[in-house]
Amino acid sequence: MSDDDFDMAASDDEYGFEYESGSEDEPDVELANQYHEGKELKQNPEEGIAAFEKVLELEVRTSSPGEWGFKALKQILKLLLKLNRMNEFMERYNQLLTYVKSAVTRNVSEKGINNILEYMSNTSDAQVLRQVYHVTLTVLEDTKNDRLWFKTNLKLGRLHFDRREFGPLQKILKALHQSCQDEDGADDTRKGTQLLEVYALEIQMYTEQKETKKLTALYQRATRINSSAIPHPLNLGIIRECGGKMYMGDGNLAEAYADFFEAFKNYDEAGSPRRIQCLKYLVLASMLMTEKGDTFINPFDSTEANPYKSDPEIVAMTTLVKAYQENDINTFSQALKEHGEQIMGDTFMRDYVEDLLLAIRTQYVLLLIKPYTRLHISFISKELNIPTDEVEDLLVALIMDERIKGQIDQVNQIVILEKSKVDSDKYDALGEWQEQLDALSSKTCSRLSTPLKG
Repeated sequence: MSDDDFDMAASDDEYGFEYESGSEDEPDVELANQYHEGKELKQNPEEGIAAFEKVLELEVRTSSPGEWGFKALKQILKLLLKLNRMNEFMERYNQLLTYVKSAVTRNVSEKGINNILEYMSNTSDAQVLRQVYHVTLTVLEDTKNDRLWFKTNLKLGRLHFDRREFGPLQKILKALHQSCQDEDGADDTRKGTQLLEVYALEIQMYTEQKETKKLTALYQRATRINSSAIPHPLNLGIIRECGGKMYMGDGNLAEAYADFFEAFKNYDEAGSPRRIQCLKYLVLASMLMTEKGDTFINPFDSTEANPYKSDPEIVAMTTLVKAYQENDINTFSQALKEHGEQIMGDTFMRDYVEDLLLAIRTQYVLLLIKPYTRLHISFISKELNIPTDEVEDLLVALIMDERIKGQIDQVNQIVILEKSKVDSDKYDALGEWQEQLDALSSKTCSRLSTPLKG
């Protein structure tokens, strides 16, 4: 926290950008001196609280409630939180809210309430949190401060999302949607920025709940929002990531790649750690595009992604890409073994990487068994470095799909393969050719070993 704590540490908006207001009115010297004395004593919470209490006493005697009292109350609230004196905190917070009605400007009150709620989000006392949000929203409804009401509800919604409390979250999302609608109940295009914030939070909720159909509808509505809206890049990243996953599920890999790339760029602009995970999705999409026969697009050819190509989690993905393209089953399996948590820990990634692993194993087995008519399952197991029961499952699937002809002798753990007539003729011809080569070789050797006459 900076020296001004609530006054300077967090931003005027939701995401950490600092917008400076105009210069303050000339403060009362006595109030200002007492306030700064309190800041010097706040390393000792009890002494700090006593000093800031004097600011409030002076304010009552010398002037009407104003900014110095508001700032002192914010400092007291922080110190009470540090001491975990929650009953006193609620009393003082209710006192602070009386300043919001008329004692301070709307900008000052918005900044102060936003910062306090942000700081409060770290507390584990769910009951106090609910009380804080309830009394705040009640006051904001009375004062008709729609902008702060919206931001406060959005914060509460994110809190419910973090705690996986989807029932209360849905009620908040419904209220937020209604606040962004016109008289006919349609989305108010003039509130595009707010709508995108609501859609982003709703998309996160439905992603957790795996509501695929609702996600598709939300994504389409979000991408129709008027381009004049100025959303935070974090919200755009959430929306575009949703689109990438949706397109991937539909098999539309080119669109998936495009949306994952946009999501990555937006997360990167927002400074979100989510950018690395999204970049892994981008690499996965490029790999799947190659597997489907499309032209390989290297994500790291872009200036945005190139700086991250040496990130350990990204290196694990690029190793997979290279091994898959070269049909190198050993390197592919080794990369999964070494980086299993980084790659397979994500449920979305796991589904597709497992498909790729099955594909590379299948191709390897088809090449391995090609020259044989009988093969021990244990031999294939050793070559693939997987258990024999998994080899059996793979062979059964290949037989069922008619990609190979044969049967499995489970008693002797052997796969017996039937060769097609083309294959049989080919191998017969190769056999005859080999016999002719052997005969020619014997005849040549015999002549060379016979002594010359003369």
